[in-house]
Amino acid sequence: MSAYLNDLNEMQREAVVHKDGPLLILAGAGAGKTRTIAYRILHLVAEGVPSESILAITFTNKAARELKERVSLLLKEHLSTSQKRGGEPTICTFHSLGVQMIKRYAGSLGLTRWFTILDRDESLAIIKRAIKKAGLDPKDEEPKSHLAIISREKARLHSWEDFAKDANGYQEELATRIWADYEKEKQKSGALDFDDLIVRPVSLLQSNVGAKRYYEELYPYLHIDEYQDTNTAQFEFARLLSGKNRNICVVGDGDQSVYGWREADYRNILNFETHYEGARTVLLEENYRSTQNILCAANSIIAQNTLRKEKNLFTKGVEGEKIVLYGALDGVSEARYVAKTCERLLETGVLASEIAVLYRANFLSRSFEEAFLSLGIPYHIVGTAFYERKEVKDTLAYIRASVNKDDMVSFARIVNTPRRGIGSATLDAVLAGREEGLSSGAREKLYTVRRILAQIREQADRISPSALVRITLKVSGLEKMLSENIEDEERLENARELATLASRYDSMPIPEGLERYLSDTALLSDQDSLTDAKDGVRLMTVHASKGLEFGHVFSVGLEEGLFPHARRDARDEQEALEEERRLFYVAVTRAKERLTISYAMSRMVYGTPRIGFPSQFLDDIPEEVVAREGNATGDGARLSTDTHYTKEDDDDIEWNVLKSLKH
Repeated sequence: MSAYLNDLNEMQREAVVHKDGPLLILAGAGAGKTRTIAYRILHLVAEGVPSESILAITFTNKAARELKERVSLLLKEHLSTSQKRGGEPTICTFHSLGVQMIKRYAGSLGLTRWFTILDRDESLAIIKRAIKKAGLDPKDEEPKSHLAIISREKARLHSWEDFAKDANGYQEELATRIWADYEKEKQKSGALDFDDLIVRPVSLLQSNVGAKRYYEELYPYLHIDEYQDTNTAQFEFARLLSGKNRNICVVGDGDQSVYGWREADYRNILNFETHYEGARTVLLEENYRSTQNILCAANSIIAQNTLRKEKNLFTKGVEGEKIVLYGALDGVSEARYVAKTCERLLETGVLASEIAVLYRANFLSRSFEEAFLSLGIPYHIVGTAFYERKEVKDTLAYIRASVNKDDMVSFARIVNTPRRGIGSATLDAVLAGREEGLSSGAREKLYTVRRILAQIREQADRISPSALVRITLKVSGLEKMLSENIEDEERLENARELATLASRYDSMPIPEGLERYLSDTALLSDQDSLTDAKDGVRLMTVHASKGLEFGHVFSVGLEEGLFPHARRDARDEQEALEEERRLFYVAVTRAKERLTISYAMSRMVYGTPRIGFPSQFLDDIPEEVVAREGNATGDGARLSTDTHYTKEDDDDIEWNVLKSLKH
């Protein structure tokens, strides 16, 4: 037996040494799934599989980066150069793989390698124009709702033509028209949205026998991380990639499937053995993260769900502190309690980055921000804030519009930035293809913009990505504009920081480095902002915390209607409640040493005071692992298990009053 296998527990070792045929690894929270995948890749290479024949797909850039680093270290540590047999394994996200495939077959897909990847705001801008074109007001028609419909249907591998066949009534017929126009505008701009990065490769593999054979032979060994989060499109993507080889290893935890609103289907992991006949299943239940008390609570919480494969987390570690359950009089008191507790932790030497405040809904963050500010406690809200800044998006839009001359989305963004006297009427004429009818003055201004873009495009084939960013800031006029006002000094620094970030791609061949840079910046997720985050307590939604761990976790806002959230869009009440419970399970299992759960007896919600009732999930936690503080008394603070909370489906989000409390 290879010496490195001694680094694993028995079940991890069983998963690692399985070589051929489908494999399902059910890995509980903190059970070492990344370690297991990394060692499995090491073992495959040690057994003679060429490194470049191995593909591992993750959901986030952070997960891909961490796995890549672990695999690289393991290969260096345990194998000789001759044993590695070739290059490196491919480890990337679904969307990153989709981009690579689309670029390879861009011509047959009617695109160039410089196709633009639209972010959510850019997609919404196109939909708003489509709504206006239909003679309607975007304020009345909710562009976000139309985008949600499009994204949902694409996740199910439906086209707008498919949707049109079943469209019933005015609203669905309108949605069809908006969607069709949206696709037309994207095609004209040589642009794809995030969903296209999965849908297009799936379509390619389904219709192009040569492409399917190429990827089957390129990657005979396939790994999918977080398989419980796959939707229909991603499930089909994985199935097509596994192809005739069937050497597919999926890793995940149905108890952490929390993206139903993104069309993730937990049944994909529950039914893996049905989808892949002869599959082997390995359970990873030994937890290396949390204390016994935290795991006791987690196991008890998730055991209430019925739509799951049974497993129980255990640890050989310490019992640990009891879970603190804090009942606050109101939301402000809750935030103050959390902030004061964090202050005491920091005074004892705990790093701020080892503390996280997790909430179900984004609006809850404000009260905690205010409490931290009042005590001078550093904090960091997880999000892609840097790349969402206007000056950053403007700079990138100049580059995108220069290398993709059809990209009218980026062109519309920069055409009057800095101000050039180009109004909306002129832009509308350009977008509608009626530019010849414009005045000579308007055409001259447009010519100036296109001359700037041509200058940038010319340099893109000659210089490094970082140098191109610096050139773009100068020739576009952005640098001059941001230098004129001292209040814009920070914005100018942000724009210049793009050059620093682009320098990571300078060592790549020109213009491949620029291609990669533009793609990678478009594919950033919320967790990527943690990489370069300053020290501070982490504030984030529970969804954003998935895959992370912290020494001290505060799960706040545990009130009926908030957590579990009263979801209007739930088609199945039981499934919705079970997903909410899985989300609470995720929150609990982020904690390594200390877990505090809090709720408020009243809270301001959308500007209106609301009475708060403790979440029914609190009943799922065994009393012997709980220490109560504040108003969290054992008598009358816990709900009967058959009580649940709903929202009225109306505009002012009125909440129903709970009917019973357990006394």
